[in-house]
Amino acid sequence: MWKEIESRESGKIRPHRFANRLKSRRVASLQLSNTKDIVSPHRGSVNSLQIDLTEGRYLLSGASDASTAVFDVLQPQDYEGGGLIAKHKSILVVDKQHEQGHKYAVSTAIWYPIDTGLFITGSYDHFIKVWDTNSTQVVMNFKMPGKVYTTAMSPLATSHMLIAAGTEDVQVRLCDIASGAFAHTLSGHRDGVMTAQWSASSEWVLVTGGCDGAIRFWDIRRAGCFRVLDQSHSQLGRRPPILCHATTKASTSKSSLGGQSTSAKTGTTLGKFPNGNGTKKSSLGRILGKTSSKQRLHPGMMSSRDRATAHYGAVTGLKVTEDGMYLLSAGSDSRLRLWDVESGWNTLVNFETVRLQTNKAIQLAVSQESDLVFVPCMTAVKAFDFWSGKTSMTFRGHFENVNCCWFSSHDQELYTGGNDRQILVWSPFVSHEMEEGTAQDRDSWSD
Repeated sequence: MWKEIESRESGKIRPHRFANRLKSRRVASLQLSNTKDIVSPHRGSVNSLQIDLTEGRYLLSGASDASTAVFDVLQPQDYEGGGLIAKHKSILVVDKQHEQGHKYAVSTAIWYPIDTGLFITGSYDHFIKVWDTNSTQVVMNFKMPGKVYTTAMSPLATSHMLIAAGTEDVQVRLCDIASGAFAHTLSGHRDGVMTAQWSASSEWVLVTGGCDGAIRFWDIRRAGCFRVLDQSHSQLGRRPPILCHATTKASTSKSSLGGQSTSAKTGTTLGKFPNGNGTKKSSLGRILGKTSSKQRLHPGMMSSRDRATAHYGAVTGLKVTEDGMYLLSAGSDSRLRLWDVESGWNTLVNFETVRLQTNKAIQLAVSQESDLVFVPCMTAVKAFDFWSGKTSMTFRGHFENVNCCWFSSHDQELYTGGNDRQILVWSPFVSHEMEEGTAQDRDSWSD
């Protein structure tokens, strides 16, 4: 550790690489924290967890007893064990006793992406409520046609304030906070919508997974979905780098006849781009171009491509990587699949066999550099290597099934919630030598 710090100070290691090494090492040493304890006020299973995206300080949870709670994960309210165990109690609780609270289980609870002044909850009582955090009052109500399974807001959005809502109804509804009304509905699924995720690269693209086994991509500016993922369409491994892909195209387009770009079969010349790459100006090229453009359009409700499935069962979990290039999905068929977002292909990563819940949605988490994916697997949480699919770590601490997990990129901590009503914290291991060294440095430099 100290050698790497010296290398960083001398300029032998770049700052970005040094930070990535340190974060990866901290993630690899995650274990059940013995210094931080979340005191859960819930009397039902914890279904949803999220730390705010602005400060990385406030943890929001929703549970089956119709309660929602907020915790300050940086500032504890009490200490135990001689000051060694920090107790983080809820600083805000909304339950059935609240005059505007939900009547049935809270299935989803998310922060407003811009600040912590608002949070959104969805419940089996058919309502989505927007709460003012400071006054703990409902500022907006949306009546849905059925049980609310999922809600999502885009962290990138600057042009809209839409909540994507998935319910037991077949349509995805977009609730507009600015107007207090439904913006429009997205029709295409043939069963309830269990999970939804906004794209990490575009504020207009929404991804939904339904009980019909389909994963659909929507551009909310137009009618109909523009892509349906098909598990039979696959590519092996990760997408090749852009530079390598361009070099391969250039080498295949050139002819061996003195470097002249000609077509031996058709006798047509190849047009030149400013970068030197050639493209075939033949009727075949035009037909292929038309075909590829048609494939990007809405496939149609009666076409075979529209009936494609991503899982042999309900899609219970979705997670988009931070770079927006890949999508991870979980299904009631106990399968995990990794998809290339650009091509829509299954990357065929062979994740090890797991047992997943089949009767409710699960919340997945991905580490900051997308090295690991954390998946609730019955009573445990497993961390899989992103590209080999092998189990890297297994976290056991809950007494009943785990429903949700959230990875905090600020301090590399993992938060998990389950049917045992508990919220557990998994923190990086810190050796006593490091603690003593830090304490000595602090004493020697203090005034």
